[in-house]
Order: sequence, then structure tokens, then C-alpha cells
Amino acid sequence: MKPTKDRPAERFNRLPGVNISHKLQKIVVDIEESGHAEPTRLTILKKWFETPRRLPSFGIFIAGRASRQTRKTTEEAPELFREVHEILADVDIFEPNIPQTDAINLHARLKAFQNQHRDVKWTSVRVIHNMNLFLVESGLHLYLWHGDSPAEGYRLAANYCEHYEPRYGNGLNGPSVNRIREIADFVLAIEAHEGDDTRFVPFARQ
Repeated sequence: MKPTKDRPAERFNRLPGVNISHKLQKIVVDIEESGHAEPTRLTILKKWFETPRRLPSFGIFIAGRASRQTRKTTEEAPELFREVHEILADVDIFEPNIPQTDAINLHARLKAFQNQHRDVKWTSVRVIHNMNLFLVESGLHLYLWHGDSPAEGYRLAANYCEHYEPRYGNGLNGPSVNRIREIADFVLAIEAHEGDDTRFVPFARQ
């Protein structure tokens, strides 16, 4: 039998990113059915993050998402959010190129804004009052210094998706669903961009 060429959609459906996206959607289904899931299930992203340039894009993607959540802010926070919006304006998620000095200075300001620590048993933990600014800081941290550390990418994904629910504690539940879906769309968009086939990009560039 003469072999036939795969149609574009068939080739696309076999991309690793589609498999990861399906696994992320499975987590969503499990949360919707049982109410929660363990954050460690997001470790499936580690292998995907091994491809060069994906981690910096992911860092900026999460920073951009978190910067839109400006509710319940202190007096200083609105100014920091304004700076974040300025530095992320018109940034191409697929090819982020923020001036390093600007990114480093903003990261330092964000870290100093929430630099209180508290002793707990035999260790010291950082006190975070504004999780969204912490996520922006973490996204910039990944963009600047951890472009080759899949574990840092997983940690950022977990921090972004985790939610506290009295019945289950901290984990993947409730609002986590939409955030996991956002990451699934990000995975597909990056793979489509790498294949230079924008027909399958599920969200517009930010």
C-alpha cells in the first residue's frame, strides 16, 4: 500500500506538547470530579521544559498573568504593578527580550517589597502578603537566571496553580482549574510557534 502523507492536523496531534496538554487537561478533569489533586502532578512539565528557550517564555507568561490580578493591594503595590505593566508591555511571549538591567532592577524591587522572614521550627520562611507580585518576581527570576532549570519551571507552575481550600489544604483545587488550562494553552502555543504554524496558536500574543 502506498504511504500517504500526514495531514497538518494529524502531525500536530502527535506533537509532545499536545500530549502534555492532554495530561494537564486530565488533571483538570480529576479536580472537577474529586475536588482536588496533588501539585506534584505538574511535574509532567519538567521534561517539556528541557527544550531551550521555553523556560524564559514561561517565566514572562506567568508574570504577565499574575500582573493582571491587582486586587487587595497595599499602598506600595499599585506602583509596583504599574512598573510591571510598563516593562511587560508589548513583550512577545514567544521571543521575550526585556532589557536585562530593567528586569534585574524590577526583580530587586519586588523582592525587597516582600522580604520579611519568620522563624518556623528549625527554619526561616519568607512571609508573602501579595502572591501576585511574588509570582511576577518568580517569573522574572526564571527569565533572568534559570532558563536551564526545569525544576524551577515546575515550581513556578505549582505556585501559580496552587490554591488553599479548607477541606483539602494547599493543593490543586477550585481556581486551579482555569490556571492549569492556561498553562495547557501556553504549551500548545509554544509548540505551534516552534513549528511556525500559527493556525494552531490558541491565544494571541501578549
